[in-house]
Amino acid sequence: MTEQALIERLKEQDRAAQKWLYDRYSPVMFAVCRRYLQRREDAEEALVSGFYKVFDQIKSFMGAGSFEGWIRRIMVNEALMLLRKSHHLVFPGDDFQPVDQQDGFSIESDISAREILELLDDLPNGYRTVFNLYVLEGYKHQEIADILGISINTSKSQLILAKEKLKGLLKKKGIV
Repeated sequence: MTEQALIERLKEQDRAAQKWLYDRYSPVMFAVCRRYLQRREDAEEALVSGFYKVFDQIKSFMGAGSFEGWIRRIMVNEALMLLRKSHHLVFPGDDFQPVDQQDGFSIESDISAREILELLDDLPNGYRTVFNLYVLEGYKHQEIADILGISINTSKSQLILAKEKLKGLLKKKGIV
């Protein structure tokens, strides 16, 4: 089945097409939700509500950009809404003034996805959220600031502080 045929069937509320889409994308989208939410139950809740929105709002997908990217944006937004609602998104070190410089941060060793997720779980919500949006989703600081209702400098400082915290965690585990 082509993607266009799938989308047409989804617009008709075809249950078999909905099940196929869920079975196909739920593992990837769960991982997206899990990166933002520490508790598995919260990630599952974001996933379910995200798929509900996908099925409910499928008629608004106009084919601009990738279909998977459209689904991913919905999942990220659901995870962020749950994070704001349940965990009071906090940005520690908000008074930190970032310096514009390259920090050379990268993970070049063999590290499993599970280990990365565990490292992200050790970050405060604010650090983890900005890190995910910037590094993993590719948002710019202005976009992050708009999405989260924070200043650009707060976004930049949270990213710098997240990277510093991750470096410390990697050193502690003997990875760096």
